[in-house]
Amino acid sequence: MSHTHNRELPAGEQARIEAFLDALWMERGLSANTLAAYRRDLEGLARWLMTQDCELLQAGRDRLQDFLAWRHQAGSQPRSIARQFSCLRRFYRFCVREGRLQEDPTARIDAPKTGRPLPEALTEGDVEALLAAPQTGDALGLRDRAMLELLYATGLRVSEMVNLKLVEVNTRQGVLRTQGKGGKARLVPLGEEALDWLARYLNEARPVLLKGQPCEAVFVTRRGGPLTRQAFWHLIKRHAQQAGITRHLSPHTLRHSFATHLLNHGADLRVVQMLLGHSDLSTTQIYTHVANERLKELHAAHHPRG
Repeated sequence: MSHTHNRELPAGEQARIEAFLDALWMERGLSANTLAAYRRDLEGLARWLMTQDCELLQAGRDRLQDFLAWRHQAGSQPRSIARQFSCLRRFYRFCVREGRLQEDPTARIDAPKTGRPLPEALTEGDVEALLAAPQTGDALGLRDRAMLELLYATGLRVSEMVNLKLVEVNTRQGVLRTQGKGGKARLVPLGEEALDWLARYLNEARPVLLKGQPCEAVFVTRRGGPLTRQAFWHLIKRHAQQAGITRHLSPHTLRHSFATHLLNHGADLRVVQMLLGHSDLSTTQIYTHVANERLKELHAAHHPRG
C-alpha cells in the first residue's frame, strides 16, 4: 500500500487540484505556504483513493470518513486532520460551484474536534527581560532591540515584520502600514517606546549594516539583504535564552503576548481584532481565554482562600 501512495497521480486528478489552487490564489490571495499545504492534503487524499480504485470526484461521504479514520489510525494529530478536512471541504464546495459535482460529500461530515491549544503568552516581566536582552552597543543588537520592541508594540506577525518596507513606516505620525493575510492592508500605531528604538535603528544601525547598498526592507542582515522569518526565529530563541526565559517560545509569542496584555489592561476585544488584522472576531476571542486563565492563576496565588 505504501508503494501505491508514492504513485504518480493521473493527469486529470492533478489538473483538478491545480484548478482549485489557482482559484483559491485568485480569490483569497493565500500565501505560497498555505497553497503548498493544500496541495499536499489533496494529493494525499487522491493517492489514498487510488488504493480504493476511486477518484476525487467519485468519493462519497462514507469514503471520505474512512480516509479521515485512516489518517487518525496512522497517528496524525487532531489539528492536522482538522486542517486537512477544512481543505477537503473547500475543494468539494469549489467543485459543486463549478458544476463538476451535484452535491458536496463533506456537507454531512462533522469537522474533527481539535481541542485547540491556547496560545502561549509571556508574562509582562518576561517580555521586559526579552526586550532588554540584545546588546544595543552594536548595529545588530540595536536592530534586534528595535525588532522586538516593534513586534511587542504592534502585534505584527513575524512575516509582516520581515516584509515591512521603509515606505510603509511613518515615524512622524507613529504608524505603519502592513499587508496581512489575504493581502488586507491595515494601519497599526507604534507607541513611543517602539518608535524611539525604531528611529535609533534607522538612523544609527541600518546605514552601518547596508554599507551604502540599496534595500527597501526595514530590517536587514549584516550582508545588507532583508531578514528572513527563519533568521528572526533563531534570534528570538537566542535572546530568550540570554533573558533566562525557559518556557516554550514560538515565532508568534510576542504577538500572543501583545494581545493578551492589552486585554489584561482592559482593551476592547474589537480594537485588538483590528490591531491584529483578524477578519473574524472568533479568532481574537481565544485571547480572552488566555487572559481569564491568567486571572485564575493570580487569584489562586494571592487570595487568602485561593
